[in-house]
Amino acid sequence: MGSLIIRLVGLFYLVVSLLSFIGVNAMHGRESSGYEAVKGIILIHGKSHIGRIDDDFVCATLDWWPPQKCDYGTCSWGHASLLNLDLNNKILLNAVKAFSPLKIRLGGTLQDKVIYGTEDSPKPCTPFVNSSSEIFGFTEGCLPMHRWDELNSFFQKAGAKVIFGLNALAGRTLQSGSAVGPWNSSNAESFIRYTVRKNYSIAGWEFGNELCGSGVGTSVSADQYASDIAALRNIIHDVYRGIRHKPLIIAPGGFYDANWFQEFVNKSGKSVDVVSHHIYNLGAGVDEHLIERILDPSYLDGVASIFSGLKNILQNSATKAKAWVGEAGGAYNSGHHLVSDAFVYSFWYLDQLGMSAVYDTRTYCRQSLVGGNYGLLNTSTFVPNPDYYSALLWHRLMGVRVLATSFYGTKKIRAYAHCAKQSKGITILLLNLDNSTSVHAKVDFTYSRTGATAREEYHLTAQDRDLHSQTTLLNGKVLTVSAAGDIPPLNPLYVNPSMPIIVGPLSVVFAHIPDVDIPACS
Repeated sequence: MGSLIIRLVGLFYLVVSLLSFIGVNAMHGRESSGYEAVKGIILIHGKSHIGRIDDDFVCATLDWWPPQKCDYGTCSWGHASLLNLDLNNKILLNAVKAFSPLKIRLGGTLQDKVIYGTEDSPKPCTPFVNSSSEIFGFTEGCLPMHRWDELNSFFQKAGAKVIFGLNALAGRTLQSGSAVGPWNSSNAESFIRYTVRKNYSIAGWEFGNELCGSGVGTSVSADQYASDIAALRNIIHDVYRGIRHKPLIIAPGGFYDANWFQEFVNKSGKSVDVVSHHIYNLGAGVDEHLIERILDPSYLDGVASIFSGLKNILQNSATKAKAWVGEAGGAYNSGHHLVSDAFVYSFWYLDQLGMSAVYDTRTYCRQSLVGGNYGLLNTSTFVPNPDYYSALLWHRLMGVRVLATSFYGTKKIRAYAHCAKQSKGITILLLNLDNSTSVHAKVDFTYSRTGATAREEYHLTAQDRDLHSQTTLLNGKVLTVSAAGDIPPLNPLYVNPSMPIIVGPLSVVFAHIPDVDIPACS
């Protein structure tokens, strides 16, 4: 009987080896013919984890921009605003539900011009209107409470966790590029009270958008911001009195400025739970060199100083606040069509997720879920763009504990690893930035025991190897929503663990190794 079991187990692994050989080579054999192949080693340092992320680390934004928002002669926002988004679209609903949950940050440039249409609002509830004489290019606009009701109905159905960005300019006077005076909290407090009365679940209230440091359009001093955050904390404490789970207080939601952030963290004390910042490190959307930067390892490394700088400020202060990326679109001014909404952007986006996690960033909010040229979903059809599938695979596979990971063999491979999510073992993310070289990567561990269970691999490639393609292939098969608007299943290849991980040119690989036992994940 024992010898029969041994033979059956041996036959199983022989079948797995043959299937994985056929599957992997079907993807890479013809594509990689004529391409150089190099060997590499992924070293996972398994003694302890080096950082943590939230279980719902992946986050996406919804913005306020009306259809009249245009950049470089192109108007890319359509009906993607919080005020006009089609909340009845099945693809949109299913795309959010697939994450169970997805954090959604509601905010952006115009949030600091939003009036909340509560019963006691002192101003009429009118929409945003184009105006070149106004800061940010638009007049004030209003969020009607019936629309807020509709949005919350959608978020509840979709299982979203909502972060709401409050207007932090209310009551201030604009003087020579600065916004001076204290925040007038009356309209915001009325809105928060309405939200609590309706039992709407808000995971966090964020204060202001891009008003820190030198600001975008205008700025608020760190000292005043800390004072205003204390006032917001008092409002939240009062309005949520008797409610067990209090929402997070998040600020400042702008670009990292070391001196401003240091002063803000020191002066805000326990008033702030999350210190959020924005990332647009690729340049303007109109720039013709975006792809060059995305595929340049040294350029990608440049933003690490921001993550490490904020991590050091938080670690060396008395605060218990955590770091978030509250908004990141890569290329500012709405991105670049067929770059920021195409396959090539997954190299930048996934590298950002991996790198930020290494520096203890707990949540990363992508600009945008829908809207502009950098949406995870198409602005008009809601069909997922390539980065949507990259985000969903990360969310399902990468656990909360971050592992120190090194790659040896070529500088064109970006490698990250986490303890696996909701399963044993670890998950490795590999990005091959080279357009002509396949990498055969062996995995090596410090402090580990490994078994022989099949490895699960998810290979993402662009259709026809076209970096501008908006169609993604998973393990050689096109990912597409069903006629009913359902998100397709994301099924792995099963690969013999003795085989190297083959990372084709300009491809992304998630590899889940289920039976690795390392102290960091125990």
